[in-house]
Amino acid sequence: MNNEYLARAKEQIPDAKNLIILASKRARALAYGARPMVRCKEENYLDVALLEIAEGKLKASFEDGPEDDILKELEAAKAAAGTDIPKVQ
Repeated sequence: MNNEYLARAKEQIPDAKNLIILASKRARALAYGARPMVRCKEENYLDVALLEIAEGKLKASFEDGPEDDILKELEAAKAAAGTDIPKVQ
């Protein structure tokens, strides 16, 4: 891991937990064939992800939580089926 990229990425996303999650998810996407958004001399997917974050190409967004999505899907399924599905509390 390139320490320079890490320091620059920390300036964009100061919270270590969010930085780790975003960088690891992006590195996984790169490993599965996603195209990099920056040119990087490093071949390590994590370094590429950190450089993308450092250059502002990736931003962490937590507007809708996964619980909200699940509840919306249940309501949509209920409406589509026309039957009563018990509400999740």
